[in-house]
Amino acid sequence: MKQFLKRNAAHIALALAFGVFILVSWLVPLPAGKEAAGRFAYFFLEFAMFVPLLFILVGLFDVWFPKAVIERHLGPGSGAKGIFWVTLLAMLQAGPLYGAFPMAGVLWKKGASPRNIFIYLGAFATLKVPMLAFESGFLGLKFTLLRTLFTVPLFIAVGFLMELIVGKRGFKVTPPGEGGETTECAKQA
Repeated sequence: MKQFLKRNAAHIALALAFGVFILVSWLVPLPAGKEAAGRFAYFFLEFAMFVPLLFILVGLFDVWFPKAVIERHLGPGSGAKGIFWVTLLAMLQAGPLYGAFPMAGVLWKKGASPRNIFIYLGAFATLKVPMLAFESGFLGLKFTLLRTLFTVPLFIAVGFLMELIVGKRGFKVTPPGEGGETTECAKQA
């Protein structure tokens, strides 16, 4: 417990400061504090409803797709086929961006290349089907197509660039309890 408190002292202090600010804003009529509390409650409830479903789906993906299948289709030698599959996977998902990171972790654990993981994150942020439909409805189909034509090559290029950077540093993720809670890359920095 002492290690946890010591390691997370800054986060705990920030949470306590936020709590004190909210409490003071209710005692002293401070509209900004009340609004902050309302928004925090809204996003916390959204997060609390989304995360359990997310972990169930990520767990099912982890169980249903063997490591050999992921390595073959999304691994280092997958080429354009891998880019297609991670883009399709990202497009068919919904939810906020923080929902992509557990899936990216499973893809990494199963042997997907760093390039495809970064492409997946870029596609998740920009190409989800519900978001594209919403965007084209409000901003027009022409805008949506132009934005997609600019962003797809960009996040694919970033994926290749990040693979080069990560490869040069010898990036390796170690599970918690097996060599620390930081990555090997973070230790080198």
